[in-house]
Amino acid sequence: MLTGLGKLLNRLFPFFLRPSHTRSDVQALVSTLEGGTFDFRRFERVLGYRPINWKLFFESLLHRSYLQYVGATWQSNERLEFLGDAVLNCLVAEHLYESYPDMEEGELTKVRSRLVNRKTLAQRARDLQLSDFMLLSSSAIQSLEGGSESILSDAFEALIGAIYLDGGIEPAREFVHRTLLSNTSVVQTALQDDNYKSALLEYSQGRALGVPRYAVLREEGPDHDRRYTVEVFLGSESFGIGTGRSKKDAEQAAAARALEKINTPSLEHDTSPS
Repeated sequence: MLTGLGKLLNRLFPFFLRPSHTRSDVQALVSTLEGGTFDFRRFERVLGYRPINWKLFFESLLHRSYLQYVGATWQSNERLEFLGDAVLNCLVAEHLYESYPDMEEGELTKVRSRLVNRKTLAQRARDLQLSDFMLLSSSAIQSLEGGSESILSDAFEALIGAIYLDGGIEPAREFVHRTLLSNTSVVQTALQDDNYKSALLEYSQGRALGVPRYAVLREEGPDHDRRYTVEVFLGSESFGIGTGRSKKDAEQAAAARALEKINTPSLEHDTSPS
């Protein structure tokens, strides 16, 4: 049986084993790259946070197109984006749950999906001028200048993942609140739009999954009280089933269930060292 102190040390042990890189380590690498400069102080002001392991934050800004210039010991921001996406969904869900006690589950799902979509996150990244710090190939820069939102939104999520790994859930929560949830205009826009199908279409197209396909499973009841059951697919995979008095309502319900499935957080652990 572990004592209370033993349990704490057992929880912290992986943190102390995590390879750490100081600002000097990252600066040494940056000096070998084209341009050779990185404004660390400005980046810290943008974050509102002082990093401990700078490798995490360097990699949160490292697009896969730039890997050829930095060597095999560095990874692109894709894994951090995966983690940051889960952390972001969890924190937004928590905020909505606490802020809107009378809001039904379906509405909560809908609002969350709007707050974490690519368009919204890309704009948050622009507000932070995150592209000033990113490492991108010339072709990726052209995509960014052409209006690509995925590069910016992915970097924003990767940054959240880096903050979470470096400092735990509280700094990540503060960053998400400051950059996203405290923006009254963004939140109000998310609260007002009620088109589940549009939100699902935006999600699927943003991730190159194609156009959602809706299939009627059943039509039941008399003509004056007809009930439709619809299933929605992304590719060949079923993402949700909904019912309604019209095909349109059933499709909206199915899309809502799909968004719920997509956005349900699977975050179970707080890796905070404190």
